[in-house]
Amino acid sequence: MALRPAPVGTGIVFTRIDQGNALLPAAYDLVSETRLGTTLRNGDGVGLAAVEHLMAALWGCEIDNLFVDIDGPEVPAMDGSAAPFVFLMECAGVVEQGASRQAVRVCRSVEVIDGDKRIALTPADDFSVDLLIDFDNPMIARQSSCFHGGSFAFKTEISRARTFGFENEVAALHAAGFALGGSLENAVVVGEDRVLNEGGLRYDNEFVRHKTLDCVGDLYLAGAPLLAHVDAHCSGHGLNNAVLRALFASDRNWKLEPVMSALPSWSETAVAAEA
Repeated sequence: MALRPAPVGTGIVFTRIDQGNALLPAAYDLVSETRLGTTLRNGDGVGLAAVEHLMAALWGCEIDNLFVDIDGPEVPAMDGSAAPFVFLMECAGVVEQGASRQAVRVCRSVEVIDGDKRIALTPADDFSVDLLIDFDNPMIARQSSCFHGGSFAFKTEISRARTFGFENEVAALHAAGFALGGSLENAVVVGEDRVLNEGGLRYDNEFVRHKTLDCVGDLYLAGAPLLAHVDAHCSGHGLNNAVLRALFASDRNWKLEPVMSALPSWSETAVAAEA
């Protein structure tokens, strides 16, 4: 995978260089699958899976315009978090561009409910996520996270949280053709009474922090950062996408407006060099 600078107004665009340079804009309405991650698929049927961790890193680094060249059907797993992507982009550097940064302001509350799972977007002057998870496994149980911060807070509090799975589900996933590249190198594996990874967890509540990371990445498929408060209860990739579809279902729910970046000026940004 290679990250290349893109002109003002491009947005985030994936290019499947192994599929005739097929383009997949990072857009909520191209999401086709959300079972184990977020998959984009264009009108020609070309897809790209597991975009959410990279999208979260792009949100955290305030990248607006970028070409992502990739020669396979899935974004590299790295260590299961967004931190390696953040590191590479910080090494490459970021340049300001000659346009005001835009944000999607949520003007009216929208909510999606699926049984005991729910996610809501409510109007706010910045971006924040309150998220709760509740698993039967005693190693996770009930955890909550309140992420109220920007780029620096994302990098220090959220970006290193890894994806996770359960030891008793690994065989079934492999049999179904999923998670074939999964290992203790790119995921936290949870048993009935212990975490199997050497060194344990990176945070006491790493599980809910990773779900917050997923939420940030999924919602950046809005095409711009949101000005909204996110309240999520046991939400996953499917509901994260569904709430964006509900938001954009009516022009009265949202509007685009300039927003002050954490960078020195009101400028769109792109990665400065290939990473």
